[in-house]
Amino acid sequence: MAARRAVKHAESDEQRKAARADVHDAKVALGERGAVWWTDGAPDETRKKPENSRYAHWWQSLAPESRAAGGG
Repeated sequence: MAARRAVKHAESDEQRKAARADVHDAKVALGERGAVWWTDGAPDETRKKPENSRYAHWWQSLAPESRAAGGG
């Protein structure tokens, strides 16, 4: 969070760029970015629409209002 606050309070483009690099490094360290760290054997379905994934059957079972709201 300190890195995110540094982005918000940066006074120059140089400071902002350095703070964003720190945010990126923190996200990599937390496993939010970078190489996949788990091996569960499941296919990578990142950036696929639900109707084009192995979740298509579930997606189609949702009411249209739920699909319009993102499945939630």
